[in-house]
Amino acid sequence: MSPLRWGILATGGIAHAFAADLRTAGLDLRAVGSRRADAADAFAREFAIPHAHGSYAGLVADEEVDIVYVATPHAQHAENALAAIAAGKHVLVEKAFTLDAAQARQVADAAAAAGVLVMEAMWTRYLPHMVRLRELIAAGALGEVRAVTADHTQRLPADPAHRLNALALGGGALLDLGVYPISFAWDVLGAPRAIVARGRLGDTGADTEVATIMTHAGGAISTSLSSSRAAGPNVAAVLGTDARVEIDRVWYAPTSFRLITPDGTVREDVLGHVEGRGMQFQALAAERLIAAGARDSDILPLAESVAIMATLDEIRAQLGVHYPLEH
Repeated sequence: MSPLRWGILATGGIAHAFAADLRTAGLDLRAVGSRRADAADAFAREFAIPHAHGSYAGLVADEEVDIVYVATPHAQHAENALAAIAAGKHVLVEKAFTLDAAQARQVADAAAAAGVLVMEAMWTRYLPHMVRLRELIAAGALGEVRAVTADHTQRLPADPAHRLNALALGGGALLDLGVYPISFAWDVLGAPRAIVARGRLGDTGADTEVATIMTHAGGAISTSLSSSRAAGPNVAAVLGTDARVEIDRVWYAPTSFRLITPDGTVREDVLGHVEGRGMQFQALAAERLIAAGARDSDILPLAESVAIMATLDEIRAQLGVHYPLEH
């Protein structure tokens, strides 16, 4: 199978990071689309992209694009993904996958009907240190996994007009930041059996701090903290009866971790340095899956992305956060 030809839908900060990592990996970045022709043209010049489209419709209709990376705000993910699916494209949708679980199920159903690959761009799951962590857990190196803890805390713009604080765009700490530790807990421990969430809301009604305690199969516990108003350590740990893993700052990006026994012995020291930001690994995974004829991710299946959105819905319900555009 020939290498996939990528198109990027939107030209914001995350789109720039992804484009740079596609170039790092030597992948074929063929087109970009924006609501503004000048923005698309500037992005195309920056990354030497052959085709620039002044609309999202133009991008998804481009016959030289095989797979579309959706990099718009959360509230637009479902609409953009559905347009790409309708055009017969495979799709990588930036996290959080959609605004809510109802939209996520709509996208998943459309992908199944069209026979295309749709993946959530939870790039953290595809990083080398996370792959190694899953290998250690599967091999029993930690013994019985009892707990997972992680934070994702940043000092982000407080401007009420900023998309991070606009409920109409899915703003709030949960969908931008909290989705990382929640997805991490799902990855290690599986679906939560019970969820307790507490938080603080800002002036716009969007969440600025969110803390969760979730119980999982066998009584395992996960805790998470996200904040858009204050920067914390951004570290994570997985605690097992025979060993623990401590993941360094910034745990959700390429970094290092140690496997430590209860007596303090370091049994494995994993260095996670990679070229670029590390977003290329999810793109490489998508290309591998499509080349093999697969239509779902083996690392983050689409049904799990839908279920994680349902977990986020429950957390928001407990916080009293409601988006005006959700189903």
